[in-house]
Amino acid sequence: MEKLAENKIIEDLLPQKFGKQGTIWVISLIAVCALGAFAYARQLYYGLGVTALRDYVSWGIYISNFVFFVAISLVGSLITAVLRLTDVHWSTPLTRIAEIIAVSAISFAGLIIIVDMGRPDRFYNLFIHGRLQSPIIWDVIVITTYLFISLLLLYFPLLPDLKILIKYKERNGKWLQKLYEFLGSFWKNTPAQFKITDKAINILSITIIPVAFAIHTVTSWLFATTYRPGWDSTNFGAYFISGAFLVGSGGVLIAMYVFRTHYKLEKYITNDHFDKMGKVVVLLALIYLYFNVNEFLVPAFKMKKSEEEHFMGLFTGEFAMVFWFAISTAMLIPILILIFKQGRKPKAAFVAGILVVVGSWFKRYLIVTPTLLHPFLPMSDAPENYKHYFPTWEEWAIAGGSLAGALLIVTLFARIFPIIPIHETIIETESHENK
Repeated sequence: MEKLAENKIIEDLLPQKFGKQGTIWVISLIAVCALGAFAYARQLYYGLGVTALRDYVSWGIYISNFVFFVAISLVGSLITAVLRLTDVHWSTPLTRIAEIIAVSAISFAGLIIIVDMGRPDRFYNLFIHGRLQSPIIWDVIVITTYLFISLLLLYFPLLPDLKILIKYKERNGKWLQKLYEFLGSFWKNTPAQFKITDKAINILSITIIPVAFAIHTVTSWLFATTYRPGWDSTNFGAYFISGAFLVGSGGVLIAMYVFRTHYKLEKYITNDHFDKMGKVVVLLALIYLYFNVNEFLVPAFKMKKSEEEHFMGLFTGEFAMVFWFAISTAMLIPILILIFKQGRKPKAAFVAGILVVVGSWFKRYLIVTPTLLHPFLPMSDAPENYKHYFPTWEEWAIAGGSLAGALLIVTLFARIFPIIPIHETIIETESHENK
């Protein structure tokens, strides 16, 4: 009976070939990536002049995308590390989803920084002429460290599943079989191997938490150490971290629904998982809302002249529509949906997750752009197009291409590897039956 249950779990969770919808989805993502690559080729050839970046808005949509990618990547440490260390077993089907989101997002966070530099060879100068006084060099260090740890946290729990995948030669095809054997042929399922990997995973889970906090704190310091209205804040570290956990959890809600629906995983990603993740998102949204109130209320109470111009631009001025859209979609509406039990059903939670992710992207845009357009010294003798910023098609194409690239990594991973851990699911099922 247990053997039948084990075979059924393996059959359900083995990677599946793309159907018609999956093929269209992959082709669409590749097309968006290709357009982004073409736009980047134009930027390399003509320089940053093809963008709307100028002396004042020197970061724009690229750094907005960078902060967004760094933010959503933190979900790996939340689901994999925090919930694993606190012995929360219901998160097991979500750990690999969270980790692949983290790896894909942090990879493109690094790439988008190179895009923003204009000339890729300048990245080399960070290592040749880098200074420890610069938060940028800290960012490079923590991003690289976080990517390395995330890859290991993705790989180690995958080893027992690779052993299972290797057995299905006729189903895999030649190149997949070679890949599985290359990655996991040394794994023999011995108690000694499990003991080593369990210890390694626990060490990595403990290590990744301070690294995850560091990566977003350091990213916030890139802003907070720059003396400008809207960034001159000691609240930025906690503000960024709370927002990062929120958008990452929203991304997991979306992925849960998509994989559950298209791969028929209702028995493994259950309504109870949506209910629990919905509660997590509500808690994180309330925490992030608190830090938003704190971020705006104290400077608004003092209302220095420079801060006043910045706030009026956000609350009632040029950026008001985007600002209230971001606040509503990233926090207020998801809270109103997910706070009720019916709102934590799969479809409703999926909608809430989309709202969180979309609103959070615009929130990052608002952290970057309005501040740069409101310097302490008023703009004088500047051309009119320096006083406003709207990305060119090249910027939109590159930003869209990077987002599509991150989604493509997640999609291809789900085609090649089990998106839900097979071995851990079997162990938990047997443990539950024995109880």
